[in-house]
Amino acid sequence: MGKVIIGISGGVDSSVSAYLLKEKGYKVIGVTFIQSEENKDTVDMDDAKKICNYLGIEHKIYDISKEFKEEVISYFLEGYKKGITPSPCVICDEKIKIKKLLDICMEENGDYIATGHYCKINRENKFHRPLLEISEDRFKDQSYMLYRVKPESLEKIIFPLFGYKKNEVRSIAEKIGLKVHDKKDSQGICFAKEGYIPYLKEHLKDSIKKGKFIKEDGTVIGEHEGYQLYTVGQRRGLGLKLPEPVFILEIRPETNEIVLGEYEKLKRKKIKLINISLNVPLEELLSLEVIGRPRFSSQGFLGKLLRENDDIYFEYREENYQNSPGQHIVFYYENLVLGGGEIK
Repeated sequence: MGKVIIGISGGVDSSVSAYLLKEKGYKVIGVTFIQSEENKDTVDMDDAKKICNYLGIEHKIYDISKEFKEEVISYFLEGYKKGITPSPCVICDEKIKIKKLLDICMEENGDYIATGHYCKINRENKFHRPLLEISEDRFKDQSYMLYRVKPESLEKIIFPLFGYKKNEVRSIAEKIGLKVHDKKDSQGICFAKEGYIPYLKEHLKDSIKKGKFIKEDGTVIGEHEGYQLYTVGQRRGLGLKLPEPVFILEIRPETNEIVLGEYEKLKRKKIKLINISLNVPLEELLSLEVIGRPRFSSQGFLGKLLRENDDIYFEYREENYQNSPGQHIVFYYENLVLGGGEIK
């Protein structure tokens, strides 16, 4: 069947994925990454070792903390310093997890890599290339997070959990005796376990300074704790007592000001894209009406990609409120992932 290098996190999804691969006859090697000093000696790391031993598969540990700091943590911190809301998990999947697994696969003369993502690969479609497709279980679908994984990489990836629901995966884990069958899913950002605000305060320190909340006309209406600690669209946690609800419309790092206003002012019909990663040539997409999901939790909105001079935009059929700078918008056509980019 071939050799598969699978990422083992210590959770139930990757554990059952490894089991399913072994049951199909693959030679399986489990790989766990040390991403930082904080996750070097953790319960997850210990669980990963025990799971591989229990399943009777080889287990290897790789220290990727240097790459993780350069590609993910720096991206995260720089985003908030710019006054935007970054999505580190999307970048991590592209530049760290998938990339490193593919590198290890080559070193080990492996045939495939695998992860515990709930994803489906469509290999026969109108675009004539492997593309991710929204899985049947929309609640667990993770195609959004992996939109930056290229078709040539998908040729080497297996997603064993395709077609399974979470409760089914937990049942399999319990049936085969895995102690992690009822382990809680990880929440939030892996390197900021206490939350992103305490993490930012710890790492940005003195650069976080109090500033002014202002109206669009420049009128000062209050004081904030530091622009890096807020996001566009935020309403709660502003610490203001005003007669009407207000939302963050704009963050201005250069003056340490945060502009507040009515919810309606958040509406956008056309957005500029940067850091674009398309899985189908742009020329093939310009004539299509596609669905754009401007955040992971979004159901998406119809619209069209546009090229204006050297810039790429997405124009919605109708305005919406979900476009926070720094977040990723992912494009779908007939449930196929076409690619996406960051919202400017």
